[in-house]
Amino acid sequence: MSASGAVARSGPAPLQGGLLWAGIATLAMANFMAVLDMTIVNVSVPHIAGSMAVSVSEGTWAITSYAVAEAVMVPLTGWLAERFGPVRVFSTAALAFGICSMLCGLATSLPMLVTVRVMQGLAGGPLMPMSQTLLLRIAPAEKRNMALGLWTMTTILGPIAGPVLGGLFSDTWGWPWAFYINVPIAVICTTLVLRTLSQFETPTVKKPIDYVGLALLIIWVGALQIMLDNGENDDWFASNFIVTLAIIALVGFISFLAWELTDEHPIVDLRIFRYRSFALSAVALLFTFGSFMGSIVLIPLWLQTSMGYTATTAGQMMAWNGLVALFLAPIVANMIGKVDPRFLMSLGLGLVALDTFWRTTFNTDISFWGLVPAQMALGLGMPLFFLPMMSMSMGAVKPEETASAAGLINFLRTMAGAFATGVIVFAWRDSTAAGHVDIAGSLNNASKTLAQMHAAGQSHQQALMSLDSIIQTQAVMLGTNQVFGVVAIILACVSAGVWLMPKPKLAPMKMGGGH
Repeated sequence: MSASGAVARSGPAPLQGGLLWAGIATLAMANFMAVLDMTIVNVSVPHIAGSMAVSVSEGTWAITSYAVAEAVMVPLTGWLAERFGPVRVFSTAALAFGICSMLCGLATSLPMLVTVRVMQGLAGGPLMPMSQTLLLRIAPAEKRNMALGLWTMTTILGPIAGPVLGGLFSDTWGWPWAFYINVPIAVICTTLVLRTLSQFETPTVKKPIDYVGLALLIIWVGALQIMLDNGENDDWFASNFIVTLAIIALVGFISFLAWELTDEHPIVDLRIFRYRSFALSAVALLFTFGSFMGSIVLIPLWLQTSMGYTATTAGQMMAWNGLVALFLAPIVANMIGKVDPRFLMSLGLGLVALDTFWRTTFNTDISFWGLVPAQMALGLGMPLFFLPMMSMSMGAVKPEETASAAGLINFLRTMAGAFATGVIVFAWRDSTAAGHVDIAGSLNNASKTLAQMHAAGQSHQQALMSLDSIIQTQAVMLGTNQVFGVVAIILACVSAGVWLMPKPKLAPMKMGGGH
């Protein structure tokens, strides 16, 4: 699509017919499984903590352990595929993911669960980029955009479906089922890939292992992820622990960049950023996916803390953007190669920016069905950005660099989501606290309101609590509106910035452009 001067394909011919769609569905399902596990445990933490007799704060290590391990493994995908072969890496990772999921459900103590979650994260990391790499190899050029569209939709739907399914399983059958659900999926994916995609295995290259680069990657990514996961609970930089982690992450990151850019056999090939389309796509992805993840975390928080929604009702609200995105994905995929992808990306981001700005006008009287159009607009805009962006970024690199490019794109997506979520939630709580002070200080008729509450039969203490609750509800709404305003500005800037990308040739996506 976006790649010019395509390199002729070598190796086995692409799949066709039912075998092709079976392969696409298998790879998309594996990606969905890995992305789903990034959020499915979030709402199960209280259940896990209760069953293991630990605090909820301690229980969050079930989330952090997986996130750190996965974040470390994702950028290593290119090296793993080159050394062991993409089919071997994918099938081994899928099988290991299923086994670790079973062990997570069987865990009887927090240390056991955290240990197995680390192993699960190590297995889940390669699934996302490896499924994308194999998908691009098995699909013929004319079907590649459609296949990539289906894969991208699982990336968008996974974080949305995670909390909904996690809450359902935990409340209905118990928290272990948030893990057990992965077992049959992992078995099916492993079996189908080995039976249908083995011919797409590539020759392996046994390069020296970059131990220094690997160690630096583990240090800075681990420190950053732990900092992001624990920052809110530890009051961010008021905590010496968080400050120490931030310093380690910064020094480790700078050292990692310096080493990887000069090492002869880097564990992560950062030279892929020499392609302008890939580099600018990565920058756009950082800001857009960060805003997207921050929004899908913030919206349920606002609905449950301020609007009185239950977790189930908030999940039903979030489902609307997923349903629209799922419906629109095939249409957008069919447009790629016929319409300038920069126009589609700019249009999608513009729609999401307008939708986000619209949210700044919401108030506490808005109904469920009043919110649905905003959610649908979000689902309308995201596929218009993500599908062309994925096509442009992967079409910019050479075929032999696909695995490394997929690893880097998915790594940036993972880290952008984690970083933006922490920042947006912090900004939201800070704005809410400031709004509470401002509203309380500007009340002119507080005495009259309290008198009315006393007349209604409330004690003085009850009246004060009721008034404070009203103020807090309005403060949360004010803080939510302010955060959405900033996010809208960021998205509008990215919408304009995508036009800095080089104009691609309009043709079915072919790997190997290198621009």
